[in-house]
Formats: sequence, structure tokens, C-alpha cells
Amino acid sequence: MNTSVENETYMRDREAVINLTKELVCIPSVYRENDPNGNETKVAMYVAQYLRDIGIKTHVEEVAPGRPNVIGIIDSGKPGKTLLFEGHTDVVTEGDRDAWEFDPFSAHVANDRMYGRGTNDTKGNLACMITAVHSLLRDEEEFSGKIILCIPVDEEGMMLGVKHFIKQGWADGVDGAIICEPEENNVCIAQRGAMRVRVDVFGKMAHGAISWSGINPNWRMARLIVELEKLEKSEQTRLGEDPYLKWPSITPSIIQAPVKGDAQINVIPDQCMMTLDIRTVPAQDHAELLGKIQTIINRLKEEDPDFKVELTILDNRPSTLTSKEDPVVTAIYDAVQSITGKKPIYNGVPGATDGTFLHMHGIPIVTIGAGDRDIPHQINEYIDIEELAVTSAIYREAALRFLNAKE
Repeated sequence: MNTSVENETYMRDREAVINLTKELVCIPSVYRENDPNGNETKVAMYVAQYLRDIGIKTHVEEVAPGRPNVIGIIDSGKPGKTLLFEGHTDVVTEGDRDAWEFDPFSAHVANDRMYGRGTNDTKGNLACMITAVHSLLRDEEEFSGKIILCIPVDEEGMMLGVKHFIKQGWADGVDGAIICEPEENNVCIAQRGAMRVRVDVFGKMAHGAISWSGINPNWRMARLIVELEKLEKSEQTRLGEDPYLKWPSITPSIIQAPVKGDAQINVIPDQCMMTLDIRTVPAQDHAELLGKIQTIINRLKEEDPDFKVELTILDNRPSTLTSKEDPVVTAIYDAVQSITGKKPIYNGVPGATDGTFLHMHGIPIVTIGAGDRDIPHQINEYIDIEELAVTSAIYREAALRFLNAKE
């Protein structure tokens, strides 16, 4: 910090963000279908009330039963740009509680770290964005335009929350978005795309001892997997290593046979199912890649008349890339440099975020936040306390730079 006033602001906001992160982490929000204690309602209602208490106009919209989005609006009353901060309320399962050093929903602090599910991904960063905006209001900072806080559900699932947010028109007219995810405060201007594909191969059920009387779908699926591995390597060779996102990938994740009924060692199943987790880089076109997969399937069908397969696209999220010169990127870059005194690092997000759909809506996005990039979803998830304070200051500074920048 450059002045005593800035130091006082930093320390005030530091205390606020630590306390808010603790409160959010202590409210479990692992979505479990049909479990009244396993949804995002409690944490969303807490956030909504918190925003109202600090003077932010707040809307709550139910996306699905027990799954509400929270939207906060801070309007300066002056014409200008609109900046969006996004941070989700849901977290992944804690897994085996006995494997945790501390209770995953206790927000235990030890050795200058806070432990718990969501500390890193991404309740800590949700607290940072709220604290940053609260800080602007407390200090009566002058800015033009508007700030929108997008606090959706289901980022860890099919991203129903941000899709609903966009469908309801909240993203219309937004000039730039800061996606608040754990990225070690790297300035992430790219994200890998994602396609989730289900593959069903059909055969004929038969006795394992009389294999010629059946059609084994497992052999056909195995051939397809081998060809998909070749395609992955071919794409990696063709494209090379992306400077921010490394390599594109095609990953068989679930393989199941039979699909229905009980498996038995002496029975040829009538069907085999596989899911593919396909991750892409900006240089890849999803339609073109799917075309290459279909070409492989067509060739296997020609070689084997009993090869019967169906592809189902479960989800299709394109990769993203935002120019370094975009105002939301320069605002974040300059804010990081100003707050930390260090040259910022450009990077990319290895997976998709809610920002993917905001990008598809035409909004320039940049992803940045506190937290080790390798810690999300792990046992003993944690966040460094000081990094929370630094990130709040970065978000605060970036908002002022973006909204007050002269055209």
C-alpha cells in the first residue's frame, strides 16, 4: 500500500474478508439431489441478506427447487460501463470426512491458512468480490456506470445458474466480467473448452462360453478407444502446446457394461457405455473435432457390420480467449501490479468456468482470484489468509480502473 489511508483500508477489508469467508465456508452447499441439507439455499440466503445489510440492491431468483441465484446491483447513477463480478455458491463434495485434518465445514485457521471445502474454490473469492464492492461503498469512492454481482448456483455441475442469469437478461449490456476463481492471482485470459460426450455401443447378449452366438460390444468399444487415443495425439502434434492451456485432450472417463442389469463374468453384455471428457484449446473447432470422431466411427462401421454406436452430446462449451488489450484485462493487470508491486503473470484456466457462458454471450472475461491452482476439490482444501486480503484489494482497484477509465 502507498499511503496510511490505503493501509487502513487494506486492514479493514482484510478483517472483513476473513470473517465473511469463514461464514460462507461454515454453511455447507454441496448439491445433493433430494437432500434438504445438501443444496445452495442456506448460503445464498445468507449472501442475499449480507448484501442487503451493506446497502446493495439484491435480487434472488430460483433456478431450480432449492437452488437460488443471487444478483447484486450497485448503480452509480452516472452513465458509464457495466462491470460484472462472478463467484458461485456451490462446492463439490467433501469426500471422506475422516481423511480431513479439520472438519471440512469448520473454516479452521492454522498457520496463516483457512481450511475447509470452498475456502479455495470459490467461497474465498466470492467473499473477496463482495468485500471489494463493500469497500468502495464504505469509502464513498467515485465511479461511473454500474457493478453487477453474479452469484449463481451449480457451477460445479451443468452451470444452470449462470445460464439462467443470462436467460433472464442480467448479462445484457455488460462490458466486462471478472470471474472469481482460484488462480494464484494470475491474469487468466484463456480457458479450455469442454465437450462431454456419451458413447453407446450395442451388441447381442450371449453366454461367454458360446461367444460366437453373441456380439460383444466391448471389443467394438475397445477399438474406438484406441482410435480416439490416436486422434488425441494427432491433435496435440498438429496444434502444439498452447502458451496458456497446454495440450488438448480426449479422456475416456466412465466405461460401463452392461448399461442395465447386473454384470456377470460369464455373460456377454448387450450394451457398453463410455463417457468422454474432451478438453479443447482456442485453435480447435468443436464441430470439426466431432467430425473427425464421426469419421473414425464410419470407418469402424465399414470394417465391421456389427459395429453399432450412438453419440450423445451432453454438453458443449467452447474455449475462450480474451485480448490482452481488452479494458477488463488491462484493468486487472494494472490492479495486480499496483497492489502487489510485481509484474502480473498471464495464464489460462485448465477447465471451463461460468465465464464460458458469459463469453458466449459476447462479454469479455478475465479469470483471477486467490488460491493455489492445484488445490480445488482436494482433501484439506485451504486458502492463504493474506491472499484473501490481497485479492480483495485487487478487485477493488480493478473496479475503479475499469469504470473510471476514459474512452
